[in-house]
Amino acid sequence: MKTSDFLYDLPEELIAQSPMEPRDHSRLLVYERSTGQITHKHFYDVIDYLKPGDALVINDTRVIPARLYGTRPGGGACELLLLKQLGPKKWESLVRPGAKLKPGKRVSIGGGRLLATVTGEAEGGARIVEFDCEGTFEAALDELGEMPLPPYIHEKLKDKTRYQTVYAREDGSAAAPTAGLHFTSDLLDRIKQKGIRVIPVLLHVGLGTFRPVKAENVEDHEMHSEYYEVTPEAAEAVAEVRRAGGRIVAVGTTSVRTLESASDQDGQLHPGSGWTKIFITPGYKFKCVDALITNFHLPGSTLLMLISALMGREEALRVYGVAVEERYRFFSFGDAMLIL
Repeated sequence: MKTSDFLYDLPEELIAQSPMEPRDHSRLLVYERSTGQITHKHFYDVIDYLKPGDALVINDTRVIPARLYGTRPGGGACELLLLKQLGPKKWESLVRPGAKLKPGKRVSIGGGRLLATVTGEAEGGARIVEFDCEGTFEAALDELGEMPLPPYIHEKLKDKTRYQTVYAREDGSAAAPTAGLHFTSDLLDRIKQKGIRVIPVLLHVGLGTFRPVKAENVEDHEMHSEYYEVTPEAAEAVAEVRRAGGRIVAVGTTSVRTLESASDQDGQLHPGSGWTKIFITPGYKFKCVDALITNFHLPGSTLLMLISALMGREEALRVYGVAVEERYRFFSFGDAMLIL
């Protein structure tokens, strides 16, 4: 498969620059795989497509203010994006300018409130960075860091909590699991009251989610590893739903990658934690996931390839074409799609 097979035309004005308020008033495109039917709804209507006995599987990771701006020796500006925690004050990070931040270089952040030393190199051109600061690193990061909004969002976010899901729990992500941004606490309560289980898993979103595919052939792209956890309680809850004939509805591609990484060929979800590089492309046979709630993704991205594995590539591009024609809002703060 060619990466160019997953491209589509998207007018720039359809890239959402700000979140919808209330969260669940975003639009919802419902796609039924059995018929190819497309229905246009609002996100709060998602409850009508969930049945008692189904399960929503959510990713309860929490986004950290992972983008830091600093000064190099000599006065040049630089930027660090924290990707993966390796120790209390040690992170795998993307850095800019990479050519100026080789191992041994030091960076001052916040007028010296935080000092960063590049100590090594990592996969995908990333760097290993160790930090020094007075007090806890978490306090310094909260004071100096910014939410790592994607580059296609040009406005700074006034309220940091708006780039968090309402169920975010454990710090560690460099980007939000954006499908979950559409849920309100009230909508989740009504979903539970209908008899639908809400089951949390964890995947800390890193470079694997938003790293662009530069290879001409899809098979030549290598995913960046991301940390995931499945608790024994979550594994047993998923098993109970499946035994009773309920559907596993993943909220977001990160939940999909967690479920599929931790499931065996028979579809049994196993508890545990680890690092996953799973790369889901057309031809993949899903082991655990029956349906998906997701946002609209970048042309040529690994996320669009995952969607195409569930829908079929031609159908995915057809549906995206309809979304463009119907003026849906795309990407992180955009509208949502339910694939049944």
